[in-house]
Amino acid sequence: MADMTAAPRRRFARLTAAAGLLVTIVALLLAPASPATAHAVLNSSSPTASSVVPAAPAEVVLTFSESVRKVPDKIRVIAPDGSRADRGEPVFTDSVVNIPVDPSGPNGTYLVTYRVISADSHPVSGAFTYSVGAPSEPPVDSGNDGRANPTVGNAIKIAKFVGYAGLLLLIGPALVLALLWPRRLSRRGPARLAWTGLGLVALATVAGTLWQVPYTNGGGLFDITGAGLSLVLGSVFGAVHLVRLGLLAAAAVLLRPLLAGPVGRTDLVVLGVLGAGALLTWPLSGHPAASPAPAVSVLVDAVHLGGMAVWLGGLVMLAVFLLPRADERELGAILPIWSRWAALAVSALLLAGIVQALIEVATPAALVGTRYGQLVLAKSGLFALVIGVAAYSRHLVRKRIAASRPAPIRRAVWVELAITAIVLGVSATLVQTTPARTASANVAGAEADYFATMLTSPLFTLQVEMAPAERGNNSVHFYAYTPENRPQPVVEWKATVALPSAGIEPIDVPLLALTDYHATGEINLPSAGEWQLQITARTTEIDQDTVTATVPIR
Repeated sequence: MADMTAAPRRRFARLTAAAGLLVTIVALLLAPASPATAHAVLNSSSPTASSVVPAAPAEVVLTFSESVRKVPDKIRVIAPDGSRADRGEPVFTDSVVNIPVDPSGPNGTYLVTYRVISADSHPVSGAFTYSVGAPSEPPVDSGNDGRANPTVGNAIKIAKFVGYAGLLLLIGPALVLALLWPRRLSRRGPARLAWTGLGLVALATVAGTLWQVPYTNGGGLFDITGAGLSLVLGSVFGAVHLVRLGLLAAAAVLLRPLLAGPVGRTDLVVLGVLGAGALLTWPLSGHPAASPAPAVSVLVDAVHLGGMAVWLGGLVMLAVFLLPRADERELGAILPIWSRWAALAVSALLLAGIVQALIEVATPAALVGTRYGQLVLAKSGLFALVIGVAAYSRHLVRKRIAASRPAPIRRAVWVELAITAIVLGVSATLVQTTPARTASANVAGAEADYFATMLTSPLFTLQVEMAPAERGNNSVHFYAYTPENRPQPVVEWKATVALPSAGIEPIDVPLLALTDYHATGEINLPSAGEWQLQITARTTEIDQDTVTATVPIR
């Protein structure tokens, strides 16, 4: 009679899970399409930053390195008197943003502030100035603070860590209970662990979705509005997180009978499909979906995450339940199988991690010269330690020591878990960090190399800056100081650049005096080499001096 009752229940569970899967597929199909981008940065602007134009433009054009989408009322143009100079809504066309501006505005310096969202869900903000007629004191945009709230950023990292921890606590018990669990042992403890893992993943998903609102808008931790939430849920990020919740709900229906006792192969297959779909939601809402090879990046990131969950989740089951409770005969059968699983999971982790690094880091220089690359190195070092401990555990299994004396392998397992807990923390930070391939790009608004030096003469000390110090357009800034290190007023500036090794004679650099001791200019350098930059500053009607710097141009 019990079997007759159980069969309809299982059929109902399968139908419910299939319905949940169908709903999530429909949600994916209806999710808004978005071009592949990642941590977009401002590439150029019109008018250009720090430039002086003769007449007020009718629009300001921002060109980003890749496509971006709008954050309401976060792109502004502030006139010299502090009023809003932008008119109407900015127009977004892939990577270009057109901002209508009042062409009858006053002369002086204008401030452009922006905050947009990359396709990998990360906000990008910045500001620059341009001047009409002549520079003036730059205005302040008190209503658009582009700084990210550190509390929100840290909360999102914690949510991601909790989600990763929940994933391994869910997958580990489910996998071991399905394929390795001795019949004589109670399933109550592992079942509680699995439900805890499911709850943590769901909690982290909801929290991450809610906190995406202030993360997008630049607000505090509890600055969550209906309009902001609607904006997030209408994005790919929000759609993918809703899909994850739907998959978790569908999986929970089939998980219950699995945690209570053995289930059929069909249930395991459906659970596997739901699990694979859920794993894909992490890369689909992060850097991998916006990489240069999104299909490859999403797949390898899901494999990376799945390998981590299988390996670490299995280690938790070993450390907490199997090693303390299973007898020598059971451990003798379980540990060799687990050892093979762990080896396969670690191999998948390693291979997927290498592919990820090649795509996201791109160059050796970016590996050591960016925060993302440094985090990858730190994660790799910790991973190497874990591999060493895992190799020791595998040695114990091969020697049949673990089954008769489980204490050594139990200690090794706890060491693995301790190190990998740190790895999860590094991973949670890594997914919130600008990819090295973007951070190392030489585009406006990103950190770029520049040349800087101090030149001295009997009349003044001159601070010279040139960016980005490479072939093409370069900006120069000159600051004059007295020998006592006070601003030195300059009556007239002159500057030339030359490349004698290539036969390029001195070229005049058009200069604009921004203050009485600070001048700036733009110059196009067509060739790489050691350029001679010569600056003449006249401090009075009769006093002037000339200094020279050698500027290496790449």
